[in-house]
Amino acid sequence: MLLLVAAAEVLGMTLWFSATAAAPSVAREFGLDAATSAWLTMAVQAGFVAGTLVTALTNAADAINARRLFAWGCIAGAACNAGIAIAPTAGAIIILRFCTGAALAWVYPPGMKIAAGWFRERRGTALGVVVGAVGIGSAFPHLLAWLGAGLPWRTVVGASSILALAGAALVILAVKDGPYVSASAPFDRHALRIVLRNRGTRLAMLGYFGHMWELYAMWTWIAAFAAASLGAAADTAGSAVAFVTIASGSIGCVVAGLWADRWGKARIAGAAMLASAACALASPLFYGAPLAALLALAVIWGFTVVADSAQFSALVTEHTPRTHVGTALTLQTSAGFLLTMVSMRLVPPIIELAGWQWAFLFLAPGPLLGALVMKRLMAYDLWLKSAAHEP
Repeated sequence: MLLLVAAAEVLGMTLWFSATAAAPSVAREFGLDAATSAWLTMAVQAGFVAGTLVTALTNAADAINARRLFAWGCIAGAACNAGIAIAPTAGAIIILRFCTGAALAWVYPPGMKIAAGWFRERRGTALGVVVGAVGIGSAFPHLLAWLGAGLPWRTVVGASSILALAGAALVILAVKDGPYVSASAPFDRHALRIVLRNRGTRLAMLGYFGHMWELYAMWTWIAAFAAASLGAAADTAGSAVAFVTIASGSIGCVVAGLWADRWGKARIAGAAMLASAACALASPLFYGAPLAALLALAVIWGFTVVADSAQFSALVTEHTPRTHVGTALTLQTSAGFLLTMVSMRLVPPIIELAGWQWAFLFLAPGPLLGALVMKRLMAYDLWLKSAAHEP
């Protein structure tokens, strides 16, 4: 069942980076500058934030069955994404990307809730597999753009819509609810207050925010960074590096999940953030390096930058009442993705000011602060265990 959920996530999340992978071709056709091109991805982030915020405020993530939410999100996202192929202007494309992101609010968090419902003891590994699947789905458009360099960008976008529809069919026809999933809960206007009242949940979310400050800014701009570093006139070299980066993260999610269930989720999340912060700090040294060196950075940074992601979700599910897990996961992702819009938007002005070599240096404080929060969460969990054993 975990493999089925992961496969559905792969198919559904191909929508996320479909226009990002096609961004160079879209920019040429519509005459977009770098700042406007960034909105091809940022609009998805904004839509996702809006969708998750509405879902959290309405308690829909716990009031509606997660499998139904997932299917509806895939179908709506596929329709909006397909509309990009016939959009007459860049503005229309950005609006459709916003709507695609809003639809994905019903794909990513519900997918984690479905997986969490099947696992209790090995939830870190399970959610690692699901988030790894998200990475594969996000990387696929870059793979298509790399291997099919001659393909029209509309073909890349259309292919992702077809795959998302397949994801909807899979989750409806084959995926079932697990034994640990909470029953659909009635609307609770106090849901957000209940979620945020728990200190463990708050700390897990704060660590997630440090992680998100770095993640999507790096994912979004790594292809352009690599192309500028290599002096590549074509887009394929950058797409290759981007695919390796994001795909390596899928492996990192699974491996980190296995480690987390053995040595602790907060401990592994903190270690991953320290490693990814080191990669951000070292990134200027790789600018202008050969392709092999860039690919080495892509593998290490890609592995560590997202290895911790699933563990934050697992920590949230462990510290939150079962009846509010969907709301907690949705709130966490909403605030986290809102933060990504800030870090993503800061890259273009930094490039103009200092050049591509220094584009990623400002990302390091996020994971460093997140690692510090994980240390506090570990201390809090130890306190909870000792308090539970007191007579």
